[in-house]
Amino acid sequence: MEAMNKYRHIIFDIDGTLLDTESAILQSLKDTVAEILQKDIPVEELKFALGIPGEITLHRLGISNARTANRKWNEYLLRYKSSIRLFKGIPALLASLKVGGYSLGIVTSKNRNEYNEDFASVFDATHYFDRVICVEDAPFPKPNPAPLITYLSLSGISAKEALYVGDTAYDSLCANGANVAFGIALWGNSTTNGNDTQNDIDADYVFHRSEERRVGKECRSRWSPYH
Repeated sequence: MEAMNKYRHIIFDIDGTLLDTESAILQSLKDTVAEILQKDIPVEELKFALGIPGEITLHRLGISNARTANRKWNEYLLRYKSSIRLFKGIPALLASLKVGGYSLGIVTSKNRNEYNEDFASVFDATHYFDRVICVEDAPFPKPNPAPLITYLSLSGISAKEALYVGDTAYDSLCANGANVAFGIALWGNSTTNGNDTQNDIDADYVFHRSEERRVGKECRSRWSPYH
């Protein structure tokens, strides 16, 4: 990502942005729904779950005891854990940004236990991040702007000093609501949340490949990718 002096804080989403988790999340959700609701829901119909807290997903599927179901979902997720990995180029990207003097952070819809179990304890990357906001750290989850506003407040910075990088419409809405610039990560597969297409996602910057350690040029229109 090319240095942009206007931003000194770069904040990342995790699932679909730092971690390639789409298949594991959706397959384990499919298994959970099959057990609890006795329904075989196609994976494509579950993509709305990408980017929002697990308990909200389960409520939307009509599961009343979402907390218990979320634990079951995490149990199924263990079956697919071997397929979860950092996207290619992410370690080099993070190292380059730190050397460039950026402060790095995370705003995620994972709860703290999920963050620790799925990310912090598995991947050697947490030392790059100065602050991590999980779902319980803010009064409302994404797409509400509260998680990013909480990050800005705790970090003592203004919205114009930060750039949020994510992969879904929920991330974009969160950033826009907090008046934080948004960069969409296209290096993963989940640039939609089940209904939205890429063209529906309002982004200030478009990032095609994580191994390209530069920030894309500012979009003149909604979709003006750099090459």
